[in-house]
Amino acid sequence: MAIYDKSVRLLMKDMVADKGIKKGDQITTKEVKVWFKDKYPRIKSGTVSAHIRRMSVNTTSRHHYNPIPIEDDLFYQIGRSHYRLYDKERDHSAPEDSDESPSAIDDEDLDADQLDQTEFAYERDLQNFLRRNLGVIEHGLRLYEEEGITGVEFPAGGRFIDILAVDVNDNYVVIELKVSRGYDRVVGQLLRYVAWIKKNHADPDQAVRGIIIARDISDDLSLACEGLDGVQLFEYELAITLKEV
Repeated sequence: MAIYDKSVRLLMKDMVADKGIKKGDQITTKEVKVWFKDKYPRIKSGTVSAHIRRMSVNTTSRHHYNPIPIEDDLFYQIGRSHYRLYDKERDHSAPEDSDESPSAIDDEDLDADQLDQTEFAYERDLQNFLRRNLGVIEHGLRLYEEEGITGVEFPAGGRFIDILAVDVNDNYVVIELKVSRGYDRVVGQLLRYVAWIKKNHADPDQAVRGIIIARDISDDLSLACEGLDGVQLFEYELAITLKEV
Protein backbone atom coordinates (compact mmCIF):
# COMPACT_ATOMS: atom_id res chain seq x y z
CA MET A 1 0.00 0.00 0.00
CA ALA A 2 1.36 3.41 -0.98
CA ILE A 3 2.40 5.77 1.83
CA TYR A 4 1.54 8.84 -0.22
CA ASP A 5 -1.16 9.50 -2.82
CA LYS A 6 1.09 8.02 -5.49
CA SER A 7 3.10 4.81 -5.50
CA VAL A 8 6.90 4.98 -5.44
CA ARG A 9 7.08 3.76 -9.03
CA LEU A 10 4.94 6.74 -10.14
CA LEU A 11 6.87 9.14 -7.93
CA MET A 12 10.07 7.92 -9.60
CA LYS A 13 8.69 9.20 -12.90
CA ASP A 14 7.74 12.48 -11.21
CA MET A 15 11.34 12.74 -10.02
CA VAL A 16 12.60 12.44 -13.61
CA ALA A 17 10.23 15.19 -14.75
CA ASP A 18 10.92 17.44 -11.76
CA LYS A 19 14.69 17.25 -12.25
CA GLY A 20 14.35 17.73 -16.00
CA ILE A 21 16.29 14.57 -16.82
CA LYS A 22 16.58 14.02 -20.56
CA LYS A 23 17.89 11.17 -22.70
CA GLY A 24 21.63 10.89 -22.24
CA ASP A 25 21.65 12.58 -18.83
CA GLN A 26 23.12 10.60 -15.95
CA ILE A 27 21.78 10.39 -12.43
CA THR A 28 23.13 8.61 -9.36
CA THR A 29 21.41 6.59 -6.69
CA LYS A 30 22.41 9.25 -4.17
CA GLU A 31 20.75 12.03 -6.19
CA VAL A 32 17.52 10.03 -6.41
CA LYS A 33 17.54 9.37 -2.66
CA VAL A 34 18.15 13.05 -1.89
CA TRP A 35 15.13 14.01 -4.02
CA PHE A 36 12.90 11.49 -2.23
CA LYS A 37 14.19 12.52 1.20
CA ASP A 38 13.37 16.14 0.43
CA LYS A 39 9.98 15.57 -1.22
CA TYR A 40 8.73 12.34 0.39
CA PRO A 41 10.68 11.76 3.61
CA ARG A 42 8.51 8.85 4.80
CA ILE A 43 9.70 6.65 1.93
CA LYS A 44 12.63 4.59 3.13
CA SER A 45 16.08 4.47 1.56
CA GLY A 46 15.94 0.75 0.82
CA THR A 47 12.56 1.14 -0.87
CA VAL A 48 13.98 3.84 -3.15
CA SER A 49 17.03 1.70 -4.02
CA ALA A 50 14.85 -1.31 -4.80
CA HIS A 51 12.61 0.75 -7.07
CA ILE A 52 15.61 2.12 -8.98
CA ARG A 53 16.64 -1.45 -9.74
CA ARG A 54 13.05 -2.47 -10.41
CA MET A 55 12.81 0.25 -13.05
CA SER A 56 16.22 -0.38 -14.66
CA VAL A 57 15.84 -2.72 -17.61
CA ASN A 58 19.33 -4.25 -17.43
CA THR A 59 19.81 -5.00 -13.73
CA THR A 60 20.09 -8.74 -13.22
CA SER A 61 18.23 -8.65 -9.90
CA ARG A 62 15.29 -6.71 -11.36
CA HIS A 63 13.00 -9.74 -11.47
CA HIS A 64 13.05 -9.93 -7.66
CA TYR A 65 11.12 -6.64 -7.49
CA ASN A 66 8.14 -7.56 -9.70
CA PRO A 67 8.53 -5.02 -12.52
CA ILE A 68 5.57 -4.21 -14.75
CA PRO A 69 6.69 -4.68 -18.38
CA ILE A 70 7.01 -1.45 -20.36
CA GLU A 71 5.51 0.67 -17.56
CA ASP A 72 8.55 0.16 -15.35
CA ASP A 73 11.17 0.48 -18.11
CA LEU A 74 12.57 3.82 -16.98
CA PHE A 75 16.33 3.55 -16.39
CA TYR A 76 19.38 1.89 -17.83
CA GLN A 77 22.24 1.15 -15.44
CA ILE A 78 25.66 2.28 -16.67
CA GLY A 79 27.71 1.84 -13.50
CA ARG A 80 27.54 0.66 -9.92
CA SER A 81 25.37 3.62 -8.91
CA HIS A 82 24.92 5.53 -12.17
CA TYR A 83 21.88 5.44 -14.43
CA ARG A 84 20.40 7.17 -17.44
CA LEU A 85 16.99 7.07 -19.06
CA TYR A 86 16.18 3.89 -20.94
CA ASP A 87 16.21 4.26 -24.71
CA LYS A 88 14.34 1.36 -26.30
CA GLU A 89 15.94 2.10 -29.66
CA ARG A 90 19.49 1.47 -28.44
CA ASP A 91 19.36 -0.35 -25.12
CA HIS A 92 18.79 -3.98 -24.35
CA SER A 93 17.30 -5.48 -21.23
CA ALA A 94 18.99 -8.09 -19.08
CA PRO A 95 18.62 -11.62 -20.50
CA GLU A 96 15.65 -13.36 -18.97
CA ASP A 97 17.88 -16.13 -17.65
CA SER A 98 20.73 -13.85 -16.53
CA ASP A 99 20.25 -14.69 -12.87
CA GLU A 100 19.43 -18.32 -13.43
CA SER A 101 21.39 -21.43 -14.29
CA PRO A 102 20.45 -24.39 -16.50
CA SER A 103 21.08 -26.59 -13.49
CA ALA A 104 19.00 -24.52 -11.10
CA ILE A 105 16.18 -26.37 -9.39
CA ASP A 106 12.65 -25.60 -10.52
CA ASP A 107 11.13 -24.77 -7.15
CA GLU A 108 7.60 -23.86 -8.22
CA ASP A 109 6.19 -27.04 -6.70
CA LEU A 110 8.31 -27.12 -3.55
CA ASP A 111 6.55 -26.73 -0.23
CA ALA A 112 7.30 -27.25 3.45
CA ASP A 113 6.33 -30.94 3.21
CA GLN A 114 8.84 -31.66 0.46
CA LEU A 115 12.17 -31.33 2.23
CA ASP A 116 13.40 -34.54 0.62
CA GLN A 117 14.47 -32.87 -2.59
CA THR A 118 17.84 -33.03 -4.30
CA GLU A 119 20.68 -30.97 -2.83
CA PHE A 120 20.62 -27.26 -3.59
CA ALA A 121 23.46 -26.72 -6.03
CA TYR A 122 23.49 -22.98 -5.75
CA GLU A 123 22.73 -20.47 -3.01
CA ARG A 124 19.88 -18.98 -5.02
CA ASP A 125 18.11 -22.34 -5.00
CA LEU A 126 18.19 -22.36 -1.21
CA GLN A 127 17.03 -18.75 -1.31
CA ASN A 128 14.16 -19.54 -3.67
CA PHE A 129 12.98 -22.41 -1.49
CA LEU A 130 13.14 -20.49 1.78
CA ARG A 131 11.40 -17.37 0.51
CA ARG A 132 8.34 -19.54 -0.16
CA ASN A 133 8.69 -21.55 3.03
CA LEU A 134 9.90 -19.19 5.74
CA GLY A 135 7.71 -21.04 8.20
CA VAL A 136 10.25 -23.87 8.33
CA ILE A 137 12.62 -21.41 10.03
CA GLU A 138 10.10 -19.89 12.42
CA HIS A 139 6.35 -19.97 12.76
CA GLY A 140 4.73 -16.85 11.33
CA LEU A 141 7.85 -15.61 9.56
CA ARG A 142 6.98 -13.96 6.25
CA LEU A 143 8.78 -12.28 3.39
CA TYR A 144 8.99 -8.48 3.62
CA GLU A 145 6.81 -6.80 0.97
CA GLU A 146 6.04 -3.17 0.20
CA GLU A 147 4.59 -1.70 -3.01
CA GLY A 148 5.62 -4.69 -5.09
CA ILE A 149 9.11 -4.82 -3.57
CA THR A 150 10.00 -8.04 -1.74
CA GLY A 151 12.74 -8.90 0.72
CA VAL A 152 14.63 -11.10 -1.75
CA GLU A 153 18.00 -9.50 -2.57
CA PHE A 154 16.91 -6.42 -0.66
CA PRO A 155 19.33 -3.50 -1.23
CA ALA A 156 21.22 -2.33 1.85
CA GLY A 157 23.95 0.25 1.43
CA GLY A 158 25.26 -0.90 -1.93
CA ARG A 159 24.98 -4.59 -1.00
CA PHE A 160 22.09 -7.02 -0.96
CA ILE A 161 20.44 -8.97 1.85
CA ASP A 162 19.65 -12.55 0.83
CA ILE A 163 16.24 -12.46 2.50
CA LEU A 164 14.61 -9.72 4.54
CA ALA A 165 11.70 -11.12 6.54
CA VAL A 166 9.18 -9.94 9.13
CA ASP A 167 8.17 -11.95 12.19
CA VAL A 168 4.81 -12.26 13.96
CA ASN A 169 5.55 -9.10 15.95
CA ASP A 170 6.29 -7.08 12.77
CA ASN A 171 9.99 -6.93 13.61
CA TYR A 172 12.62 -7.38 10.90
CA VAL A 173 14.66 -10.55 10.45
CA VAL A 174 17.77 -10.41 8.24
CA ILE A 175 18.60 -13.83 6.81
CA GLU A 176 22.05 -14.60 5.42
CA LEU A 177 22.48 -17.83 3.46
CA LYS A 178 25.55 -19.96 2.87
CA VAL A 179 24.90 -23.00 0.74
CA SER A 180 27.89 -24.89 2.15
CA ARG A 181 29.99 -24.08 5.22
CA GLY A 182 29.41 -20.95 7.30
CA TYR A 183 32.59 -19.32 8.66
CA ASP A 184 33.05 -16.64 11.30
CA ARG A 185 33.45 -13.84 8.77
CA VAL A 186 29.75 -14.19 7.96
CA VAL A 187 28.95 -12.56 11.33
CA GLY A 188 30.38 -9.21 10.25
CA GLN A 189 28.37 -9.30 7.05
CA LEU A 190 25.16 -10.12 8.93
CA LEU A 191 25.70 -7.47 11.61
CA ARG A 192 26.37 -4.83 8.94
CA TYR A 193 23.01 -5.63 7.32
CA VAL A 194 21.21 -5.63 10.68
CA ALA A 195 22.71 -2.23 11.54
CA TRP A 196 21.77 -0.82 8.12
CA ILE A 197 18.15 -1.92 8.48
CA LYS A 198 18.00 -0.45 11.99
CA LYS A 199 19.39 2.88 10.82
CA ASN A 200 17.74 3.26 7.43
CA HIS A 201 14.63 1.13 7.23
CA ALA A 202 13.15 0.08 10.57
CA ASP A 203 10.74 2.27 12.48
CA PRO A 204 11.88 3.36 15.97
CA ASP A 205 9.71 0.72 17.64
CA GLN A 206 10.83 -2.14 15.38
CA ALA A 207 13.55 -4.56 16.46
CA VAL A 208 15.97 -6.11 13.98
CA ARG A 209 17.67 -9.48 14.39
CA GLY A 210 19.66 -11.82 12.20
CA ILE A 211 19.76 -15.45 11.15
CA ILE A 212 22.57 -17.35 9.44
CA ILE A 213 21.65 -20.54 7.59
CA ALA A 214 24.35 -22.85 6.26
CA ARG A 215 24.75 -26.52 5.48
CA ASP A 216 27.50 -26.66 8.09
CA ILE A 217 28.13 -24.13 10.88
CA SER A 218 31.86 -23.99 11.67
CA ASP A 219 33.15 -23.99 15.24
CA ASP A 220 34.62 -20.54 14.63
CA LEU A 221 31.21 -19.20 13.59
CA SER A 222 29.54 -20.72 16.66
CA LEU A 223 32.21 -19.18 18.87
CA ALA A 224 31.90 -15.78 17.20
CA CYS A 225 28.15 -15.75 17.87
CA GLU A 226 28.36 -16.73 21.53
CA GLY A 227 26.95 -13.94 23.64
CA LEU A 228 25.55 -12.05 20.65
CA ASP A 229 21.93 -11.08 21.18
CA GLY A 230 19.65 -11.32 18.19
CA VAL A 231 21.72 -13.75 16.09
CA GLN A 232 20.58 -17.31 15.44
CA LEU A 233 22.38 -20.10 13.61
CA PHE A 234 20.71 -22.85 11.61
CA GLU A 235 22.04 -25.81 9.67
CA TYR A 236 19.89 -27.20 6.89
CA GLU A 237 19.69 -30.87 5.96
CA LEU A 238 18.39 -32.41 2.77
CA ALA A 239 17.72 -36.01 1.84
CA ILE A 240 16.73 -37.88 -1.30
CA THR A 241 14.34 -40.80 -1.57
CA LEU A 242 13.95 -43.24 -4.43
CA LYS A 243 10.70 -44.68 -5.76
CA GLU A 244 10.62 -47.56 -8.17
CA VAL A 245 8.59 -46.87 -11.29
